[in-house]
Amino acid sequence: LFSAEGFDKRMNAKKFWKVMMTEYWIPKDINFLWAMGVVLATTFAILIVSGIFLMMYYKPDTALAFDSVNYTIMQEVAYGWLFRHMHGVAASVVFLIIYIHMFTGIYYGSYKKGREMIWISGMLLFVTFSAAGFSGYMLPWGQMSFWAAQVITNLFAGGSLEAWGLVEWIRGGFSVDDSTLTRFFMLHVFLLPLVIIKIIVIHFYTLRIPHVNNQESEELDYDAEAEKYLAGNKKEAKVIPFWPVFLSKDFAVLGIFLIFYFYLVFFNYNFAMDPVNFDPADPMKTPAHIYPEWYFLWSYETLRGPFFDMLGMKAMDIGLIIFGFAQIAFLII
Repeated sequence: LFSAEGFDKRMNAKKFWKVMMTEYWIPKDINFLWAMGVVLATTFAILIVSGIFLMMYYKPDTALAFDSVNYTIMQEVAYGWLFRHMHGVAASVVFLIIYIHMFTGIYYGSYKKGREMIWISGMLLFVTFSAAGFSGYMLPWGQMSFWAAQVITNLFAGGSLEAWGLVEWIRGGFSVDDSTLTRFFMLHVFLLPLVIIKIIVIHFYTLRIPHVNNQESEELDYDAEAEKYLAGNKKEAKVIPFWPVFLSKDFAVLGIFLIFYFYLVFFNYNFAMDPVNFDPADPMKTPAHIYPEWYFLWSYETLRGPFFDMLGMKAMDIGLIIFGFAQIAFLII
């Protein structure tokens, strides 16, 4: 049981390694943009690890949340500032990588016939990451956190949604307060990470069946190309094994990304932290300008685009309709 042979007999580990790694074939005709999946997985791991550390000291209470972040974590806990910077920068950079990964798929046609489920599962990941990003933005309980929560939850009071009492159910009351914070804390640290992990597994599974796309969108005979590679004719073969050849290239790109990431963490982290959010939440004082993080700007602009009533509909309802169409179009493009 405790020997390598005993473990392999019970778990079929060698077969699994062969199918998923050494004989999982990847097209040779790819570039560095195909490494974004590994970069995303690494960034998500950084978010999980840094988030676990922050959760040890964070207080999901409107009276304590702001101080637990800005004083306890940032000033009293050893290296607390580092984990907050790592988490904040990763939360912003992960969307940059997601957009690069997404537009790579669009440009090279990785959503076309035979690969539809890859795109759909990827878009579900995008939506879930967006929900996680927003719920996390609320947790520091600064001015921007509070008013962003006020604006976003108010979306569910538009049009006929108001009659259903949906906004009160989401907030846990008639206003953004302690119950809202605890609900979003639960979403951010427990429910959404679990959903993201499950969708990542589904995304990889959908990728495993039709194989990875290539720059020319050429349909390959993977069995024939794999035989060439295994026979030693590596130059003519149009495929390479996932491990070690493909992943070694991924790790090279990952190394460059980590240099860029830790440069931001140590020297330019302010871009990921809105200065307005260093003021405690005050429901009696509205910030001069309420605006989202850069990765939500396109959604924000679709909401605020209509500025007058039209065809018997309020401007806000028109914005909600445009927002809904934009989200659906992104999903089924």
